Amino acid sequence: MKFRRRNLEALGDLVVGNRGCDDAEAKYFPYRTSMYITEFFQELDTEYEHDGSTRHRWVVDVLEQMLDEPHHGPHHPPEIFCRLIDQLMSPADQFNEGADRPRALAQLNEILGREGFEAFYGEDNHCYLRHVGTQTVTVLAANPHRPLSKAEQERRLLLAGYLDHCSEDELIEEVLLPLFRQLGYHRITAAGHKDKALEHGKDIWMRYTLPTQHVLYFGIQAKKGKLDASGVTKTGNSNMAEIHNQALMMLAHEVFDPEANRRVLVDHAFIVAGGEITKAARNWLGNRLDATKRSQIMFMDRDDILNLYVVTSLPLPEGALPPPPPKPWSGNNELPF
Repeated sequence: MKFRRRNLEALGDLVVGNRGCDDAEAKYFPYRTSMYITEFFQELDTEYEHDGSTRHRWVVDVLEQMLDEPHHGPHHPPEIFCRLIDQLMSPADQFNEGADRPRALAQLNEILGREGFEAFYGEDNHCYLRHVGTQTVTVLAANPHRPLSKAEQERRLLLAGYLDHCSEDELIEEVLLPLFRQLGYHRITAAGHKDKALEHGKDIWMRYTLPTQHVLYFGIQAKKGKLDASGVTKTGNSNMAEIHNQALMMLAHEVFDPEANRRVLVDHAFIVAGGEITKAARNWLGNRLDATKRSQIMFMDRDDILNLYVVTSLPLPEGALPPPPPKPWSGNNELPF
């Protein structure tokens, strides 16, 4: 990943605290001497040590090396660069303003915006980078199995409530499409449910580019309710055998990739349930996959969706947001009831 040199120099001025030294511009980043610059990079668990040369030019060279690190495509800067932005915008380093650092954030975004990125604070008070064009957020250590913070647990409950009442199309369009887009999949196409004749067992198909530039194609069969293995399926539930057959249909049917201008087969199939996948259904599917060597069929249930959605810091769907607080009664207007 490459940033223009003048933008890196402006960013280096923020790191060393040069910007805002004159009377015309207030100062919102702390000034760092050679020792504190070295300390700043040591806190990032790197081995960079300032050599006594011009401070901001030395930082620019380090930033160029950081941007050359491996990363997941042009919309996701390297992890070490994102960690640097997070540390640079730490609320503990606020200078001449509050802990939310609006003026420092504005100065940083003035620079990042010229490269197509935007910095913002998440609910955990960490600073993240978002690609302006695609709105994808680069999240560090997005481990869905880690303990969730209190704020993340509250967002998880709100999203769980949304999954209880949303339709299958809303599950696909408002939850799954943003989630897989954030996870790095692209050319995501939803078949929808208006024309079932064109579905061929899949609700979504998408592509994923490996670091070797090879492309894999994925299909998703999504169901809103619970997946079970009972002989008589209750209303609102789906039978795992039926979903398995739809996944097989998906793998056997070609999709047209307009970017490659050719028809391709789906390499892997996801079975995604907005509700629970029962233990019996998991065992049945596991036995079928083991017997037929269908290693390209994977499944995700409600907990997987909730955890992945929360740790990737995606905004909640509109229907999952809590209602706004009622306006206080002023006494001279109509009664609040």
